[in-house]
Amino acid sequence: MGAEDRLRELGLTLPPAPKPVATYVPTVRVGNLLYVSGHGPLRPDGTLMQGRVGQDLSLAEAQEAAKLVGLAILASVRASLGSLDRVKRLVKSFGMVNATPDFTDHPEVINGYSDLMAQVFGPEAGIGARSAVGMGSLPRNIPVEIEAVFEVE
Repeated sequence: MGAEDRLRELGLTLPPAPKPVATYVPTVRVGNLLYVSGHGPLRPDGTLMQGRVGQDLSLAEAQEAAKLVGLAILASVRASLGSLDRVKRLVKSFGMVNATPDFTDHPEVINGYSDLMAQVFGPEAGIGARSAVGMGSLPRNIPVEIEAVFEVE
């Protein structure tokens, strides 16, 4: 089963591919690698989830934000490639969490994204190398930003 079928089976709908808010492009393909710029948690209504983890958002809410980021990334990948079935594997992700200084569960927050990738692409292709770090702030006060690199056909 391909990623597009898994997405339907999971009952997930992708948001419209986000538009850049500054001077950059959402994706760049170099050979068989697709680099995805940092994405934020885009809600289905087109608004961004906001707040600081450990202050405004709980761990569970932050994990949901990371999942929303994953859906936005998948929307950009589909817009770039035409189909998620052209993804061979997730290579690397870099997750940033807008958190209070005493918050230390950054990896658990980014699991909201990583679990989604494993569900959509399968455990072999959907789990790649990853970093999860805390930040003092993120653009527009979003709780999570993630960038990714995919191997594609």
